[in-house]
Amino acid sequence: MIQKPLLVTLAAFIFAIFLHLLIYGLWLNHRYSSSPQPDYLLQVELKNKVFPSLIQKQQVVRAMHPQGAYLDAPPPPSPEDWAFAAKYSLKNSKAYRHTWGQQVRSMMGTAHEGVDQGQVRFSVEIAPNGTIVRVDTIWKTSDVAEALARKAIYGMPPLPPTPTGKPLIFERTIAFTPYETDGPPIYKDDCLPDAPESGNHFVWDGRSLLTVRKPTPSAITNPQALADCLKQLPQDSIEAEAAHNHRQLKVWRSQTIKN
Repeated sequence: MIQKPLLVTLAAFIFAIFLHLLIYGLWLNHRYSSSPQPDYLLQVELKNKVFPSLIQKQQVVRAMHPQGAYLDAPPPPSPEDWAFAAKYSLKNSKAYRHTWGQQVRSMMGTAHEGVDQGQVRFSVEIAPNGTIVRVDTIWKTSDVAEALARKAIYGMPPLPPTPTGKPLIFERTIAFTPYETDGPPIYKDDCLPDAPESGNHFVWDGRSLLTVRKPTPSAITNPQALADCLKQLPQDSIEAEAAHNHRQLKVWRSQTIKN
């Protein structure tokens, strides 16, 4: 049986340990709350010395710029990218249109979070020889984004001729935000015919004879022509598939339902 003096000694020892731990915890809390290490220095130190594989680039970027997020401009298209784009005529020269947009965005610089971020949508016409003929602003959410985009458009290096040898007319949205990226397109469905136009087939102007507009059926693709077309399609990358899924999500996602 344990004697009473021994119990008192043991209780005093346990209480002393608890008291020391409490004092040490209060000291640590006071030390880090009174003189905290700058977050970006802590992140950089961890990145370089301690756990480089566990520190994500986005965390370091956010920590080193406490005033807001930012996104570096994407790299400009390579000569190989432009060579492919200059020969790809399917879907209104899809590769040419994407490469053109990537070239513009790469020349606009870093996008910072704030009042200057935004998007701008242009209607563009490019001559058969690659010369910019017309750039009209359809809408914009930032004057800075529009100004930078126009400066980039008219400062672009000489463009290759259009793939079809005809004027290329298209619309393009340029995103100048710290969270929006325009990934590469996918090409696997470019040999398939376009889907029928959708819309209200019962539209009436109130004056002319009321008729029901029938949808235009898709053209039937010749099997041999389809096989030849499929041979020209490039292999889609994982990044292209991810970007396509992201774009589809934005198109089909409805507004958030609030309870």
